Amino acid sequence: MLPETHIALSGRELVLDVSGALWDPASRMLVVADLHLEKASSFGRRRTFLPPYDSAATLAALHNLILRRKPKTVICLGDSFHDGGGPERLAEIDRGKIAALQTGRDWIWLAGNHDPAPPPGLGGECLAELSINGLTFRHEPEDAMAHGEIAGHLHPCGKIARRGRSVRRRAFVTDGTRLILPSFGALTGGLNVLDRAFAGLFARRGFIAFLVGADRLYPVAPASLRPD
Repeated sequence: MLPETHIALSGRELVLDVSGALWDPASRMLVVADLHLEKASSFGRRRTFLPPYDSAATLAALHNLILRRKPKTVICLGDSFHDGGGPERLAEIDRGKIAALQTGRDWIWLAGNHDPAPPPGLGGECLAELSINGLTFRHEPEDAMAHGEIAGHLHPCGKIARRGRSVRRRAFVTDGTRLILPSFGALTGGLNVLDRAFAGLFARRGFIAFLVGADRLYPVAPASLRPD
């Protein structure tokens, strides 16, 4: 069994999953951010060709996670598709995988900047944002301090240096008030948590980055992080 990392946010005990997802054990709710399905096919339309397996790989990882956690509810925090045409380009086999993952549970698609409109024909409920149990789920974090906010969008990564070499990993970022999830998609990049895009969201040294390792998370204070 994988070790679990527990945090407190808005009076709730939550689990940061080593997959890069968030788990709320009390409500059996699973949260993932930035799947960016059909990113490769989106690039291909602009004649930048990438291996066309990102959707299958992302859905396989999500399948394994759902099999392990057995959630009652799944929330996708926006940018589930890389563009508005992604659902139409999705292979039938991948459509079937999504339908199977939705069976027997509530499924919520939140709107993102890449996919502001509901994905047609894919089931689930589509919302701009969701507030429940003292938590607010949205795609893009707000500049103002938002107690209990859980967001994605920024694809946070953390970089550390050890013994003459550097390591860069996806990361959760939290100050106990808000939480930003790493991207879950197989073909998504990441933004260093020291980038100025995070400056208005967290105090300079008032957050912790939980770097995602192979089988555990590593909490890192800002003083130990390095810029790209």
